[in-house]
Amino acid sequence: MSPNQSSNNSEQPEKIYLPRTSESEILKKIRHTASHIMAMAVQKLFPKAQVTIGPWIENGFYYDFDNPEPFSDKDLKSIQKEMVKIINRKLPLIREEVSREEAQRRIEAIKEPYKLEILADIKTEPITIYHLGDQWWDLCAGPHLENTSEINPKAIELESVAGAYWRGDENKAQLQRIYATAWETPEQLAEYKRRKEEALRRDHRKLGKELGLFIFTDLVGPGLPLWTPKGTLLRTILEDFLKKEQLKRGYLPVVTPHIARVDLFKTSGHWQKYQEDMFPLMADKPDKSDRASKEISPELEMQGNLVRPIVPQEFVTGFVLKPMNCPFHIQIYKSELRSYRELPMRLAEFGTVYRYEQSGELSGLTRVRGFTVDDSHLFVTPEQLDNEFLNVVDLILTVFKSLQLKNFKARLSFRDPASDKYIGGDEVWDKAEGAIRRAVQQLGMEHFEGIGEAAFYGPKLDFIFSDALDREWQLGTVQVDYNLPERFDLEYVAEDGSRKRPVMIHRAPFGSLERLIGILIEEYAGDFPLWLAPVQIRLLPVGEVQLDFTKDVAAKMMALGIRAEVDLSGDRLGKLIRNSEKDKIPVMAVVGAKEVETNSLSIRTRASGELGAIPVDEVVDKITGAIANFSNF
Repeated sequence: MSPNQSSNNSEQPEKIYLPRTSESEILKKIRHTASHIMAMAVQKLFPKAQVTIGPWIENGFYYDFDNPEPFSDKDLKSIQKEMVKIINRKLPLIREEVSREEAQRRIEAIKEPYKLEILADIKTEPITIYHLGDQWWDLCAGPHLENTSEINPKAIELESVAGAYWRGDENKAQLQRIYATAWETPEQLAEYKRRKEEALRRDHRKLGKELGLFIFTDLVGPGLPLWTPKGTLLRTILEDFLKKEQLKRGYLPVVTPHIARVDLFKTSGHWQKYQEDMFPLMADKPDKSDRASKEISPELEMQGNLVRPIVPQEFVTGFVLKPMNCPFHIQIYKSELRSYRELPMRLAEFGTVYRYEQSGELSGLTRVRGFTVDDSHLFVTPEQLDNEFLNVVDLILTVFKSLQLKNFKARLSFRDPASDKYIGGDEVWDKAEGAIRRAVQQLGMEHFEGIGEAAFYGPKLDFIFSDALDREWQLGTVQVDYNLPERFDLEYVAEDGSRKRPVMIHRAPFGSLERLIGILIEEYAGDFPLWLAPVQIRLLPVGEVQLDFTKDVAAKMMALGIRAEVDLSGDRLGKLIRNSEKDKIPVMAVVGAKEVETNSLSIRTRASGELGAIPVDEVVDKITGAIANFSNF
């Protein structure tokens, strides 16, 4: 059944709720305890294995081990069997407080060097140790269950092994990370496994290849997708949709370069606050006449796989790939002295940016190194701020409705006052956060706060989308910024002739276009709604005799903006239909002798099945109407 079809079966099984670890204190204890049980089992079966860290994650837990030999699937089964034995021994979990010196003595006695590093990072005392009976112990702050018997052995499963660098540093030892999951009941585990299987079926990397949308190659580099004709068409459809909506709302299109002098990002603060996520500096070649006076030969240091110069900040020159579009739009605003009559000024661009993500963090389209943001920066007077912010939220909600994305919540992403990663004083941050609070209150929008989730220059309203598998993704965002106008000394001429400072709104309804497409592929399971499908209708001629008529119909449709294609393979009808189903084409039109005679098409859709013979003109009207209304045929 297509995801667009509805079932008539009213006896749907009751949905099993799977809380994330952060939402459940009992799951925190279960998973934290299970990670210790797993580490104990590993060290019993593999005495040479050294343990490092073993935290819970949102759907389970992991533990990193330094073991001479790689763990196999067979080893995972053996480890899980040993875990069951430990659970059934009903070992108590005993908390012990010791001095730092005593903890160090015990660690040295069992020759666990990684634990010594962990101990050095613990700044508080006393040091807490958790024991599994008198069999095994580790440095830990908890929380834990009181006894191993509180874990249901049928509700745990070891899932996979992956490589992981100690401390996440590519220059340090490579460890083996065992991922696992643990739940309160076997039923929850079964539902979790079902969702994992469904996630594999929907995996955008798999479907993207099958549908011919994008590729990656080692010669281009990891995290840098190449878009095929069909994938490019999909991107273009999304871009054109938003550009059209923006033009109706008074946005002005701009285009900016992919690189800029590093001085631009020094002024914005990105170079100081965001440098580790940027690609390294590119040399600036001075003219021969003044090279001697300007050229610096910096020392170099390694940061991960990147070589970066060690020179005082004021002497760093050259070009960098842009990680953000906002400093460029600021330059366009600042190119002329603006009047209050010109505000709000809404500059919009589908701008490609570059971030140096660690190779282990890359994931298909959802985590890449080069991606396109549907970026816009609004320059507004303080009096216009609230209304413009509400208009941006309305645009984002319009986009979500058209994309059939309904399951989302709003996060107020504010700064953490204890952190030093932000620029600007308390007063401007309070004003910016106040504007976001007023907006969600006026809209009556359900929301929650994410302290520490703000951008370094301002707070955000982020839209967190839950997909068909209850995974969360950040999509649209809108940010209030008093800091960059100050840093770039932006002004406008007020009604009374004085010079005043505008406020900036940063917004991106899609967020990353790459991430959005990856999420949409998985949400739709590759079965795009009619208006978004790269190919909207495929015409299937039964034989050579019907080919001219079929091509004429396709040409008529394409002239009207319908994305139609003719299957020219010459295969039998059954295979033509199967191939169209495999390619997830929304509308198929069979053309036989009868259809040519009656100037009609035999229509079959993925949403509604067989619809029978329909006159060509009526098919055209139905398709164009459905596209305009973002609905099915």
